[in-house]
Amino acid sequence: MRADEIESVAIHPAIGVARVGNAEGADEYFLAPEVIGETPQDSDGYRNKKGHIKRQVARFRIYATLKSGEVREITGHEAQINWRVEVANLKAGWYEFLHAMDLPAGQVFAPPRRNADVQGADREALSIRPTGRQITGRNMTVEPFNDGLYYGNPVYLGELRTDEDGRLLFFGGHGLSQPKDKEAKPTTFANNDGWHDDTCDGPVRASVSIDGETFEATPAHVIVAPPNFGPGLFGMITMDDVVRDLFGRQGTLDLPKDTSFTRDIWPMFDRMTGHQWVNEGIMMLAGQGTPLDARDPAVIALMNDPTPEGEAYRHAVFKLFRDSNTQALDPAALPPFYGDTYGDQYPDGTYVNRAREDLFLTKTQFDHLENWAHGRFEPDWVGFPDIPSFDDIPVADQPRELDRAALHECLGGPFHPGIELTWPMRLASLWNPDVPYRLRPLPEGEAVRQDYGPYLSREDALAYDGPWGETGAGSLTRWMGVPWQTDEASCNSGLVYEPSLYLSSPSFWGARVPNQVLPIEAYRIATTPGLAPLQAQRHFSNRRFWLRDLQSTGYAARIDNMVHKWWMTGLVEAHTPPEESGLPDPCFVETGRSRKFTKGDPTLKLAHDIVALSLEELALLHAAEHEPDDEAILERDYPRMDRGEV
Repeated sequence: MRADEIESVAIHPAIGVARVGNAEGADEYFLAPEVIGETPQDSDGYRNKKGHIKRQVARFRIYATLKSGEVREITGHEAQINWRVEVANLKAGWYEFLHAMDLPAGQVFAPPRRNADVQGADREALSIRPTGRQITGRNMTVEPFNDGLYYGNPVYLGELRTDEDGRLLFFGGHGLSQPKDKEAKPTTFANNDGWHDDTCDGPVRASVSIDGETFEATPAHVIVAPPNFGPGLFGMITMDDVVRDLFGRQGTLDLPKDTSFTRDIWPMFDRMTGHQWVNEGIMMLAGQGTPLDARDPAVIALMNDPTPEGEAYRHAVFKLFRDSNTQALDPAALPPFYGDTYGDQYPDGTYVNRAREDLFLTKTQFDHLENWAHGRFEPDWVGFPDIPSFDDIPVADQPRELDRAALHECLGGPFHPGIELTWPMRLASLWNPDVPYRLRPLPEGEAVRQDYGPYLSREDALAYDGPWGETGAGSLTRWMGVPWQTDEASCNSGLVYEPSLYLSSPSFWGARVPNQVLPIEAYRIATTPGLAPLQAQRHFSNRRFWLRDLQSTGYAARIDNMVHKWWMTGLVEAHTPPEESGLPDPCFVETGRSRKFTKGDPTLKLAHDIVALSLEELALLHAAEHEPDDEAILERDYPRMDRGEV
């Protein structure tokens, strides 16, 4: 590639997603997904030998559009790439999260500042703004983002590296959240005064020098989010769905007008079925054996049938969904997820917006669903879609794949406030009106404005030149809960909020913060060779509260435990069951809970003993009588599966 061939260069993904982790080894990380629907891959798992969770690293690439129209990636082998990154954590110096502020006028509280007792110039001590960093070359490292201060104390927000091709690797923080007063305890879900965490975000820029000529790349942005406790599971509504719906309505992106079963319909149902692994109520609604099981070939065949024979089924399913056009109140409907305003009340006890207490499909998704219901779709199912390797994707398509894959991994609701990003992602003012997926960046080096008065008005929040206008270091993550752990331990499912309900749904963020899970112990018993089918099904159906080890004496203890012990909880990971078991493939199983929680469980030993009674070989029962350590039994008779066996 010659300089005179280049028309423009740009960084992709346009928004990269890194995630915190407390594993600190130099090689203890894995890369963020780069293909839509891809599960992050790491050859030896998402934890190190100590059980610490590895960081997810966002990788950024440079693509050139040539004057000929061809698209090519530029690497450090053929050009000098100078990366420049600014990040910040502005949560503590921002405004409280109360609810999404793009609700209709008259329904929005003006939130006060967080840490409102800190006044004037002293408030700058709340904002963690490290110096920007630059990195050039291949296989390089530079000084980490460790000079940003919270009340005068340095906070590590991550670091930069480059890989063997000169692509940028962004590492986030280690999941450390602390109060100014070391004895303070968190008290609420999103607005804990005196606290900070080590998430962050900011612009990613680069200049590319080739043949003595330098090109400034279209900038990108990086966010650092909490861990993904359900790798391989996705929201029924992804952030990619949210922004594509916006881009389509704004005319920034031409969306397909026709409806494809494989592209537009089946993925929605498949992602809902995937929630059977993280919410027991959704398992009952759309899990294995239900009429909405999107992994059942018979159900898929019925869904993919455009003829009058399938019409009654399609219409019946369509009627189960809330109408995204009218957004009328309908809690007994799908999707089985809470919405932006669940539980939000004014001081007089009236509700902020009852209809949006439950989640709606995007308008684009709903339109496709309606087309499907009326038989206006392409029945193009040929089998479960393969997820290609990134290198097999045509180079011209790789930039958009990177942009979409990063946001596909993020949840598209509910925004209360959310896990990775929140409600302003659906505001047109945030985005470049000419280029989909690109934010409007502040000039390089310009600090993000934090002061909009004692309260943030709806008018200021939604203004084109307001806080959701041009973005800079810290613009996006400041709207999230502080610290992130308390929000994740607070927003759960119907089992917690309304335990009298028949089902444990709706869910908040099950694909990222599980509600009820299939423990690895139950999975091992359910896949025991020779076990009677009913016995196996009973253990397979054993769903446990994901936060059970952190619950302790109630809510206050739970959110405090989450701050310190978040990494000790289980990850819900894919396992391939034995074919003869009849279990879904894959099964997503809770693995890796700390042995401090699992060791010495007498109920597990008793379960093993009872299971052994039904087996032809009673060796397990005999061993149990002479083996005091149930962990030893587990290791011998129900071998642990590692990533290599998945």
